[in-house]
Amino acid sequence: MQSCSFTGHRQINREHEEYIYDLVLRAINYAYSEGCRAFYCGGAVGFDTICAREVILFKITHPDVKLILLLPCKDQDKLWSDEQKMRYYHTLSAADEIVYVSDEYTKDCMQKRNYELVRVCDMLIGYVSSERSGAAQTFRMAKKMGKTVYNIFPKLESMIK
Repeated sequence: MQSCSFTGHRQINREHEEYIYDLVLRAINYAYSEGCRAFYCGGAVGFDTICAREVILFKITHPDVKLILLLPCKDQDKLWSDEQKMRYYHTLSAADEIVYVSDEYTKDCMQKRNYELVRVCDMLIGYVSSERSGAAQTFRMAKKMGKTVYNIFPKLESMIK
């Protein structure tokens, strides 16, 4: 089974909010057309949450799809707002599988999670605007490992101009 992972920033540009859900759904459709049935999300606020939501909705009409949450640690939501936690718990309840890289937060659990997202995927879809970010580091790692990568950020930028 082919698999797709997602990586992106926690902050979504306000100008992108109107278009990002549709573009993520289009990316999921494309990955599905390429044979991806397992979709891995890292569970962070922002782009990860958007992608998980869209996979959950996609599963309604594509029951062969699996949402797998590949999370850095069990208490990653400790400092999140109530609204963020509510979305996170909904995502947890809708996931087909949950994998934790670490039982508790460590200084490198996020990097380990990102490595695992790349290791398990055939295709990586991202929202990467800055070269100095964990998402960009994950993208570079995927390219180095020969994975197929797509960054939707430039497309979103062209849509708002």
